Amino acid sequence: MSVDTATVKKVASLARIAISDADATRLVPELNNILGWIEQLGEVDTAGVEPMTAVIPNHLRLRDDVAGADPLTGGGMRDAVLANAPQAEHGFFTVPKVIE
Repeated sequence: MSVDTATVKKVASLARIAISDADATRLVPELNNILGWIEQLGEVDTAGVEPMTAVIPNHLRLRDDVAGADPLTGGGMRDAVLANAPQAEHGFFTVPKVIE
């Protein structure tokens, strides 16, 4: 597949990018080079390669999802937190209704 000036102008128009004729002419060989690299990648045999998201193994460090009464973990303090609220109802902050 090769790109010509008309294709570059059409893609620029679809992307809503203003492009001059000189810029379109300059971009033709660059885009053809990129498409050439993509065609080369298509020729590589990847039959035995598992899909991956990175070249190095990434493992998420997870913690147990538990709510405790410890103030550092943030659990079991609803009454203490709501004691500072100007108004609370049913265990939640109450705020005035805002309608515009």
